[in-house]
Amino acid sequence: MSDSNTTDFTNPSTFILLGIPGLEVAHVWISIFFCTMYVIAILGNFTILFIVKTEPSLHGPMYYFLCMLAVSDLVLSTSILPKMLSIFWFNSREIDFSACFTQMYFIHFILGMESGILVAMALDRYVAICHPLRYCTILTNPVVAKIVLAVVLRGSTVVLPLPILASQWPYCTTNIIPQPYCMHMTVVKLACADTRISSYYGLFAQFCVNGLDMFFITLSYIQILMAIFRLPTKDAQVKTFGTCISHLFVILAFYIPGLFFSLMYRVSQNVPGHFHVLIGNVYVLIPPVLNPIIYGVRTKQIQDRLLRLFIHKGA
Repeated sequence: MSDSNTTDFTNPSTFILLGIPGLEVAHVWISIFFCTMYVIAILGNFTILFIVKTEPSLHGPMYYFLCMLAVSDLVLSTSILPKMLSIFWFNSREIDFSACFTQMYFIHFILGMESGILVAMALDRYVAICHPLRYCTILTNPVVAKIVLAVVLRGSTVVLPLPILASQWPYCTTNIIPQPYCMHMTVVKLACADTRISSYYGLFAQFCVNGLDMFFITLSYIQILMAIFRLPTKDAQVKTFGTCISHLFVILAFYIPGLFFSLMYRVSQNVPGHFHVLIGNVYVLIPPVLNPIIYGVRTKQIQDRLLRLFIHKGA
């Protein structure tokens, strides 16, 4: 019996995605929530892109980075949610072996790229507050283009070994993934081999991306706060700090669930499986929903352009 099972599962042609194990009876209701999130993410991020494109006053470094964040949010949510909804609605649980690792690559690539974009936004805030008179000469369009290229190249190359390594392991015990999408740690746990190299590289990639990015963001905000405290009046301090609030909210929405998700997978052994999955979903799906809302609510230029757009249509 053991030999037969091994033969059946060695190098499977497909994986089986379970959705959210333990909450199968609630899949329909959960799907409504996730579908709503997807619609909000699509509409919100396309609205950000449209407003920045059509409003000349928003053609600056911060809004270019915001557009890049919106594009990455669209790619991230589209990489996950259509397949997830097909599981919940049509019980379409199978995913091709190569498609699983392709999805894994795009999820980790986009998450890494978003982290880099947050660093670029922190740099923008640092230059705007600490060197306001040199802002236009420091963050020129060629410099912004180089930053964007560096973020994309780093994100695409650092995570590339993750799916390559994971696809080389033998999967001879089960091909069932207890999640609605293919994440690196979840898939590698199914391999019947010594996968320490994948774990070690995963930790290395996380340090090179999230670890270093958090360090540079923290360093930027230390300099920003020092510059703010040197301003002569309380009103000037509050107004200047207010220009960073949107970025700080986006940072918290991105990094806190990510850190909790990573630590929970590597440390906790007694957390229910469905809780792992739900936290993972929060990690990858909440930022694409929240980011356009945060910047739409907190950015007056975007609010004004959106208001003019609706007034024009109403007239």
